[in-house]
Amino acid sequence: MAWVFYLWVVPLLSVLADSIPDGVLDMECRDRSFVIAVDLSFAGDDASFEAVDMTGTYSITEAYAAKCGYRVSSSPMSGRLELHASYFSCHTDKKDRRVFTFRFNLVVKHDDEVVYALNKTCSPSLECSLREVSCELNYMEVSVRNQVLCASGKEGDSWNFKGPTSGSSTSEWLVMFQRDEEQMVPMSLSDAREQGYTFDMTDERLVFRSPYGQPESFVAMVNNIPVEVVHATLFSRQRWLVIMMDLVAACSMDQGTYEDNGHMVFQTPEAPYTGPDIARIRVGFDGTFQDGADVAAANDTLEIRIPLDVKGGLRKSFASGSLYEFYTFNIYLEQIFEDEEAETRLRLRRILTTPLLPRPLVTQNESIIEERVFQVHLLDVPEDVRLVSLQLNGHEAPFTNSCSVADVVQPSQGHGYRLKVSFDHPAVIQQYYGMYRTMQYSLDINFTLSVMPENELFYHSVSVTALAGPSPPVLDAVCSDSGIRFTADHWAFDFLWSLGVGSDTLTPELARRRGYQMSNDSQRLQLDVPVYSQGFQYKEITLKQFLGTFEIFVQEQQTSTVQRTITKTCPFPTSELIVCSTDGRMTVVADLSEITPSGATPATSHLLGALCGPAEADNTRALFSLPLNSCGSKIKLREGNVIYQNEIFYTKDPDDLEDTDKRLVVQCSYPLEGLHRLFSMYRFESDNPGLGSIFSKLAGGFRTTALPGPVTTTKAPTTPVARRTSAAPFIKRLGSNPGVRYVRVSKHGRKGVKGWNHVRI
Repeated sequence: MAWVFYLWVVPLLSVLADSIPDGVLDMECRDRSFVIAVDLSFAGDDASFEAVDMTGTYSITEAYAAKCGYRVSSSPMSGRLELHASYFSCHTDKKDRRVFTFRFNLVVKHDDEVVYALNKTCSPSLECSLREVSCELNYMEVSVRNQVLCASGKEGDSWNFKGPTSGSSTSEWLVMFQRDEEQMVPMSLSDAREQGYTFDMTDERLVFRSPYGQPESFVAMVNNIPVEVVHATLFSRQRWLVIMMDLVAACSMDQGTYEDNGHMVFQTPEAPYTGPDIARIRVGFDGTFQDGADVAAANDTLEIRIPLDVKGGLRKSFASGSLYEFYTFNIYLEQIFEDEEAETRLRLRRILTTPLLPRPLVTQNESIIEERVFQVHLLDVPEDVRLVSLQLNGHEAPFTNSCSVADVVQPSQGHGYRLKVSFDHPAVIQQYYGMYRTMQYSLDINFTLSVMPENELFYHSVSVTALAGPSPPVLDAVCSDSGIRFTADHWAFDFLWSLGVGSDTLTPELARRRGYQMSNDSQRLQLDVPVYSQGFQYKEITLKQFLGTFEIFVQEQQTSTVQRTITKTCPFPTSELIVCSTDGRMTVVADLSEITPSGATPATSHLLGALCGPAEADNTRALFSLPLNSCGSKIKLREGNVIYQNEIFYTKDPDDLEDTDKRLVVQCSYPLEGLHRLFSMYRFESDNPGLGSIFSKLAGGFRTTALPGPVTTTKAPTTPVARRTSAAPFIKRLGSNPGVRYVRVSKHGRKGVKGWNHVRI
């Protein structure tokens, strides 16, 4: 009952797949073996193979593989799980010398156990030699053609005989092993098979297979090279003859030697079998013959020198405090021996591994002084190594604008990284040498790297320094509803620098006088500049908004040389304003609600020059932009100032400018001391921006009604800008440009030389 129940349960635990999965990378027929390669990421850690024939399914364990002619290997370096099967392996269907059929199951265990059937028929193109010896990684195999020569030795005196097949009677054949010229007690083939040996007969070949390290094998030193030998003699009495066959496998067990010049050296006897002469040699890697290794014979020894960068070799990094590496070569050697009677073909596979070799990383300091940046290259980084994190002077360094890392491609030597760190990075140590007015910048860099896929960490450190002039501080600027805010963390050696606004040095007194809000403690400097403060520049003025720009200069304390300019431009909503620029232009946005007659709109208003209408208007406001000496502007001199004045109003008769009783007066006032060559012909230029004002002018005089709140719709500045109806109007400073020397004035008053107007002072 239990047996029946077991058969019923098994199908529920395993799923038989109908097709070959994508994880199977290759199913290849080679000269003497069939190879299945599976992606390790698909197979997982618990995958296994099974051999299948008409008698059942056989799990390929390590011991079973050595006995039956299989080899299973898993290589994280290549990412492959491989099964190698000899053409003479136990469960291979062999027909007509040239047709070999393999049937295997790949068992993959994930959530469920899935079985994939992998079947292949191979027909090798290379004819088998009379005797072939295979020195595989886990077993030795000898196959000979089923042909016996007569004692007479005459050509043609040979015949086929019935060899020791698996069905032969144990009384028909015996085997006697020899250990270093010591003949051991003969045993039956059944006893030999129980001890792990294989004897098999195909249609034309007798096959003998032995795992390494069997009690009947021995290791001989041939030219100081360890060679494992298994020597079996089969004999049988058939009629009046005693038939004997020698089956000998001799395999070099040399593990290879690493030479400091970058070569791995493998040695094997030039002629491991006495008698035949060597004919030719071929060397390759991973089962494929190829060039790349140097082969030399001397003193009956064959020496194969393999460069580390040979095609087919595998390389792996290893971290243990520092970075190391080792190389692995799956060497494939073929020696062909010939004598008068037959050809012997010896094939040998060995895995050679170098010792751990130091793998130094290369750093190059290519700092760019002109750009004030450290630039360090970390080169010769192996492909299986990745940068994990970075420390600068003992502090974790996130990647920002002042600290960036980029990959560097090195096709022949792996890859690398390029690190850029600004001299102004907070982690950089600065030391000032006043005698030379020079700053030394120092940076200790610690790279944390990881060997993949094990995630083994190691560290690589380098220190770099640079000499350069001191770096001016950096200020951040942000827009606010009421102006612009400048901030800066206090910098090292701040006594070397000062801040300036225009031509003035920024001090607490200057900030108070101009309405700036300034706070300065031991950690941080903060400066809030209201939008209508002195020092602002204005442009792109529309009824909707305008752009306000403010500049702060960083200058050397001793020489006042400007080293850095911090400029910030922000948009602000427009309500009502007037801008008097240094190049002689007045820009006005005015609310005309109180002077607009019934049925009129601001679009029909104009200046003293009747043809000078608004550039833009809405339901209540109008925007005018005009040169100071145009549109009928009047010029006045008052208390050391030159005043340009115009009026905004409505009139029924364009020729009668007095035909109105309501108007707005707009004016710009410039101090005389800032005007040079007052009557220059071509342009108006002032050292300072003018002071602008807007006030109402009603019939019978100026009305003294003050408007509530600021002119603009922004939050009220430190000193609100309001319209006053006073003969001495309130004046607000707006706009600024660099000061210049020449001034152009208006065409009004008495006509003078060359048609230009002069003002009597």
